[in-house]
Amino acid sequence: MADGALSPGVNLEAFSQAIAAIQALRSSVTRVFDCLKDGMRNRETLEGREKGFVAAFQESLHSVSRDLGELERLSNLVGKPSENHPLHNSGLLSLDPVQDKTPLYSQLLQAYKWSNKLQYHAGLASGLLNQQSLKRSANQMGVSAKRRPKAQPTTLVLPPQYVDDVINRIDRMFPEMSIQLSRPNGTSAMLLVTLGKVLKVIVVMRSLFIDRTIVKGYNENVYTEDGKLDIWSKSNYQVFQKVTDHATTALLHYQLPQMPDVVVRSFMTWLRSYIKLFQAPCQRCGKFLQDGLPPTWRDFRTLEAFHDTCRQ
Repeated sequence: MADGALSPGVNLEAFSQAIAAIQALRSSVTRVFDCLKDGMRNRETLEGREKGFVAAFQESLHSVSRDLGELERLSNLVGKPSENHPLHNSGLLSLDPVQDKTPLYSQLLQAYKWSNKLQYHAGLASGLLNQQSLKRSANQMGVSAKRRPKAQPTTLVLPPQYVDDVINRIDRMFPEMSIQLSRPNGTSAMLLVTLGKVLKVIVVMRSLFIDRTIVKGYNENVYTEDGKLDIWSKSNYQVFQKVTDHATTALLHYQLPQMPDVVVRSFMTWLRSYIKLFQAPCQRCGKFLQDGLPPTWRDFRTLEAFHDTCRQ
């Protein structure tokens, strides 16, 4: 082995001895497994076979312990390898003779190259996004930016009249959907949405932000004993419990804090697609019922109907 292959701090003599110690350790380990494989043989009595097996096994283990101790001693004499490898000590994985079984080094190199490419493309994307920043557009507009119309309020506290106007516009958009707005606890709004003769939805809102939805059947009671909307009880039917879960998922999908009225309108548009809950077949399997339930999932983009298991 050439001296230039290792750093000056490596003891070449100890290095060659360590290689021999590794071979001896592997031979000792092989003998241990051969002993376990052979088991108790070549003895006439059971007691003799047990004693012979235990003795041979102990001798093999002592050989492994002795060779391992010698290898540890030589590893301390070898010295520290060079740190100039591009992947530092991980380059030593390429020295494994069972590379075809455990290709760790090649996989590590591939991951390293992929990480570099990802970092490079992320830098390019960051530069492009910075060029399209809002600050640059505002600076270019200069004084004219002050004359722009005021944007819609985006804070959590919106005037009740503004919320009423948004709900009334949405109510007029969908003739088959009726929306009743009430404020039993101050300024927070509660909506009772009736979709044809299919279902009813209780929508709890904090200003124009939807906090909770409960979907029940058209003939189910949605009021408590004191005449208030029941926002805690679930539907008695599994199909509407499924729709409630999907509506909660839709609330997480439709998120645009800067334009809450768009979020409410998008959610109501998605909710309106349930007008044919019991009439539309699944777009994947073509069946109307699966496990006794109609297609309860509606795609957020296309509003197509799917069974809960067919949408994957």
